[in-house]
Amino acid sequence: MAGALIAKTQHFALHRKVLRPEAAVTDSVVSEAISLFRSSDAWIGAMVPKRWAKRAVRRNAIKRQIYNVSADFAHQYSQAAFVVRLRSSFSAKEFFSATSDQLKQAVRIEVQTLMHAGANVP
Repeated sequence: MAGALIAKTQHFALHRKVLRPEAAVTDSVVSEAISLFRSSDAWIGAMVPKRWAKRAVRRNAIKRQIYNVSADFAHQYSQAAFVVRLRSSFSAKEFFSATSDQLKQAVRIEVQTLMHAGANVP
């Protein structure tokens, strides 16, 4: 059930998995998962690994920014499951505090760029 990489920035990657409920499914777990996506909404998730953000407060701050920005772009996306994945760390020297306004703004700008690029992919 791997998704396709549709956009990336310096720190983030956007993956998409188009779910086709009409396909024959033999695994009941996969069948139940597909039934969750029967609505016409785009489902957007965030993945912020410990490898790139060691402290939970930083991971949660990044996820909050991802969810806030993605809500603004949800109407531009087709029915599918999307995952925004952190793929490299933000410098602890540049962003010394996990909840600093500078970090939040940097994440927000980069996720907006990512979501805009992903919205333009057919």
